Amino acid sequence: MDIVETLREAGIVPVIVIEDETKAVPLARALVKGGLPVLEVTFRTKAAAGAIARIKAEVPEAIVGAGTLLTPAQVRAAAETGAAFGVAPGFDPVVINAAKDAGLPMVPGIATASELSQALTAGAPMVKFFPAEAAGGVKMIKNLLGAFRSTGVKFMPTGGINLSNVAEYLAVPEIVACGGTWIVPKDALTANDWGAIEKLASEAAALARGR
Repeated sequence: MDIVETLREAGIVPVIVIEDETKAVPLARALVKGGLPVLEVTFRTKAAAGAIARIKAEVPEAIVGAGTLLTPAQVRAAAETGAAFGVAPGFDPVVINAAKDAGLPMVPGIATASELSQALTAGAPMVKFFPAEAAGGVKMIKNLLGAFRSTGVKFMPTGGINLSNVAEYLAVPEIVACGGTWIVPKDALTANDWGAIEKLASEAAALARGR
């Protein structure tokens, strides 16, 4: 799988924190129906691996990745569940190497020029800029591109991005996609309000298509 093109086609990737894996399938169906088929299930909870496995088995039109991968063990668990890609909040060569060994396309996180340089040296075709808004937002990404554009680096910023500012990010050609937690609000997930989540996904998908 070409991770850059897959994420570019998606434009916006819902970042999902799920506590109950039985919610994974109806959640994924709502997101796909709303027009967002590429999902990131974070390894912040014990339900993550099971949630990914369920989505893989029952929602074949979804492309599901594993986020917040902090250790080689989590990378291996993500690969074993069939995750299509992995995402990390920071740059750790040990985690990157574990992903290479597992055959898992990986998007490491960076927030500084030094981290970006290391990620590029490690062979990452794209990086997660995190936490995007707190680390300087679009302005910081443009400043980084001033020095690194010639490398061909691509970005997926996440953190503080929402419906009000995502279009500004997507207007930058080197930003292939944005990660967003706003698409799956905790209260809607708790209430099994799949209609509300589908609506949020539809709004986000419309913005992604319009860039």
